[in-house]
Amino acid sequence: MAKKFIDIMDTTFRDGFQSVFGGRVLMDDFFPAVEAAKHAGITHFEFGGGARFQSLYFYLNEDAFKMMDRFREIVGPDANLQTLARGVNTVMLDTGSRELIDLHAKMFKKHGTTTIRNFDALNDVENLKYSGERISHHGLKHEVVVTMMDLPPGCVGAHDVTFYEKTLRDILDSGIPYDSICFKDASGTSSPKKVYETIKMARGLVPEGTHLRLHTHETAGVSVAAYLAALEAGIDGIDMAASPVSGGTSQPDILTMLHATKGMDYDLGGLEIDKILAYEKEVERCLDDYFMPPEATMVSPLIPFSPMPGGALTANTQMMRDNNILDRYPEVIDAMREVVEKGGYGTSVTPVSQFYFQQALNNVMQGPWKAIAPGYGRMVLGYFGKTPVAPDPEVVKIASEKLHLEPTTEKALDLADADETKSLAHWTKILEENGIETTEENIFIAAACQEKGITFLKGEAEVNVRKKSTMQTSESNNNESNEGVTNMGTGSYTVVVDGQRFSVQVAEGDANIQVTAVNGESLSTPVPTMPSSTEGTTIKALLPGAVWKIVANPGQSVNEGDVILILESMKMEIDVVAPKGGVVKSINVNVNDKVVEGQVVAVIG
Repeated sequence: MAKKFIDIMDTTFRDGFQSVFGGRVLMDDFFPAVEAAKHAGITHFEFGGGARFQSLYFYLNEDAFKMMDRFREIVGPDANLQTLARGVNTVMLDTGSRELIDLHAKMFKKHGTTTIRNFDALNDVENLKYSGERISHHGLKHEVVVTMMDLPPGCVGAHDVTFYEKTLRDILDSGIPYDSICFKDASGTSSPKKVYETIKMARGLVPEGTHLRLHTHETAGVSVAAYLAALEAGIDGIDMAASPVSGGTSQPDILTMLHATKGMDYDLGGLEIDKILAYEKEVERCLDDYFMPPEATMVSPLIPFSPMPGGALTANTQMMRDNNILDRYPEVIDAMREVVEKGGYGTSVTPVSQFYFQQALNNVMQGPWKAIAPGYGRMVLGYFGKTPVAPDPEVVKIASEKLHLEPTTEKALDLADADETKSLAHWTKILEENGIETTEENIFIAAACQEKGITFLKGEAEVNVRKKSTMQTSESNNNESNEGVTNMGTGSYTVVVDGQRFSVQVAEGDANIQVTAVNGESLSTPVPTMPSSTEGTTIKALLPGAVWKIVANPGQSVNEGDVILILESMKMEIDVVAPKGGVVKSINVNVNDKVVEGQVVAVIG
């Protein structure tokens, strides 16, 4: 009897990159590996979407649509190229309007996508209806998703087989058009027994011939066992990655699964070991200079208790490295358990996983429940849809007070449609104001990435990639600069003293130095002294990050609690608010400035 053919999707270039490098891999560096994958006989790739859409604009100064076009050119017209979408969020962290959801499907079809895997982290089927309909409308294959994880010990009410059966029945009863169904465990925490029972349940529920898939990660150490359980239960497809971006926080390695299924009645995509060996060697060569975070290659026994998905884990640790707070990571993971328990049991997958992490970070850095991460707060208040179980009432109360929002039961899609800032007209106007061409691609980039999208489209984005060669050069330069002050070059510098920024010039001898302000304007008067505590109230950054948006201007009257500016830290927007009413005396930072914890960012009098 012939072996059962199992469709294999290679996640190396999307989830693999996301899980290991936080998505920060430049296209010219990895395209030779795509060519090698093609020669190895791989025809089904995950090549974009999810966090790998925003990461190109945030960190790589690359256009995701151009990357997708070039990927398609390499693999040819017949390959199944798949992307990841988050229901009403598409590839954004916030909900999108019907206009943006339609534009997402239209642009991804235009730029080479065959299939879109479409999920909702809350398993709220309402959030899948319109997005799924538009995916099918634009001629794409729709892979509808049930999201999975195991709950921390002692938690009940969701994420068991009964819950998944109800979710699947709701999908089938809703009339959402679909071509395949995926069970997606981004944290890799679902026990093999539950996986087996879930797939068995689904196989008996769906129409005969329905293509069922399982997606998981190795983060909790049970991915191979989960895949074997799914195969035994009747799964038709699984996801795997190529070394060195396999295992650990990523998907099981292709070679590992070929070995695990030896002697079994499964044909894993017709793949041959020798060809895969050659392909993986090319992947390793292409990524040789990239810094491999040690946590990316580890299996963590804590993940089942604090389900952090592999695709978010390294993205967050990379950001913590950038902000010099990586030493707090174990505390944040530990704090996630309570955040999950009280948050309504949304699946730990983007954007909910990021909400969990952001709230855990707040609880560690600022004290338990002293500050509410906007995404987490809006989730427990109902602005992203209905959570699987009701969130903790006290947390809901705190979120409502901190965010000045009432709980809602309105559909997330209707709320988004009512928000003018999520309209095509709004973003068209923003592009016009910035002198940027108003193509559909540019409109979607701006809407999905907002200020950072505009920065990219204006040609002002920076590249933030961790390569060993660059890091060694930087360390060498730092060592040289620390040998003595005589090594300090002449020129202009910006210094921070007690949280205040000053522009200074350094020159040898008795030079005639011109004093300039930080903003570059010449001063005809001496540099003003820093405001003291008696001259005003200083407002400091609570977390390290970058200035996302300046809301108030010097001279403007504000009330207590009014937003002065917004920082971006760890993929979240952090409102910096006035501690009391008064007049803004100074804004001490500019948009895109990096700030450190405790740095004075504004003064109010």
